[in-house]
Amino acid sequence: MELNKQQLRRVRDRHHRRHGIKPAAARVARDARRFLARSFNVREGRAPYHVIRKRFVSGAQLNGTHLCILIVAMTIACIGLDTNSDIAIVGAMLICPLMGSVLAVAYGVATLDRRLTEQALAGLLLQMAFCLVTSTIYFRLSPIASTTAAITDNSTPTVWDLAIALAGGFAGGLGNTRDQEPATLISGVAVATALMPPLCAAGYGIAAASLPLFLSALYEFGINVVFIALAAEGVLLALRVPLKRDLNDDGIVTDEESRLADELSRKVRRRVIAGTIVFAIPCMLFTAGSIGSASQGVQDGYGVVQTTRELAAVLPGLEDYSVGSEVSANMTGGATDGGAGSATREVVARVSTQRELSDAEKETARRLIRLNVPELTRVEFSSAS
Repeated sequence: MELNKQQLRRVRDRHHRRHGIKPAAARVARDARRFLARSFNVREGRAPYHVIRKRFVSGAQLNGTHLCILIVAMTIACIGLDTNSDIAIVGAMLICPLMGSVLAVAYGVATLDRRLTEQALAGLLLQMAFCLVTSTIYFRLSPIASTTAAITDNSTPTVWDLAIALAGGFAGGLGNTRDQEPATLISGVAVATALMPPLCAAGYGIAAASLPLFLSALYEFGINVVFIALAAEGVLLALRVPLKRDLNDDGIVTDEESRLADELSRKVRRRVIAGTIVFAIPCMLFTAGSIGSASQGVQDGYGVVQTTRELAAVLPGLEDYSVGSEVSANMTGGATDGGAGSATREVVARVSTQRELSDAEKETARRLIRLNVPELTRVEFSSAS
């Protein structure tokens, strides 16, 4: 009796299972999984748990030297933001000690060590206060203090800051758990995540009495702190760092305490994830609005799209409308006399129609354009006829 293809396949599969023979595709998939597991095994090269704890806990310990370095770093950062000096900003971030407190918070949350978490948070808040006071005093005394591009950049939270904080927190958490000393890696993470410049910008907001700038810069700092800690906590959980199971600190760990610690750990993880998602919503909305505005082009800062629709409704035969800036040179004393010159910036709108417009139509067009372009200098009309 001849077997069909489906029956032959079943017979072959039973034979392979009976003799432990795996199909070629299954072998390839299994080997690929093993290769990826070996390549991305973060547990390999892990330092002993007591060494990991010592490294993370040391970041929560403050002393006079620590705070002096913080003030010096903040002063350098203020000078960098005030003068748009990238070198000064990077130098301040290299010596900034804020990262240690953030990683200590992550360790305390991941291991359910309430005392360490409270100590690290208190240290972080104290350092924030020192940074804000230092930057406020600097910008109050600086004769050139102004809203520079660097200050604007560090008070505008976006999703990209969130992504950098996640990547930096992962690298910082991973570096602190390796056998080798993580000093170089942690310095690089401190530069990438930029904890200090937003605090510096917040201090400028206080000095300039600008509440929106202060809140925006402080929120950007908060985004960095929260997502650095979240990523570092994820690394610690992946490495299965032991929980603090002695919940009542009596020196004895009972089975009930161990069970409660496991339940509390899962509950804390869910709350942390939910809280960080909610905290990131304003950042996502701000980024979406920025992308939407940027996609309309620079010219639409003058409301070109909207004004074009309005002009088309009142000017029959409208062909084109545009707005642009022009710079004209004015000579005093005459060019041939070597007189002094000055430059004048003008905002010029151009309206092109199929026919010549009447004076009333031109005046209506000017009024519509000026609604979206208050700084309008003049309107130039042209027609095909």
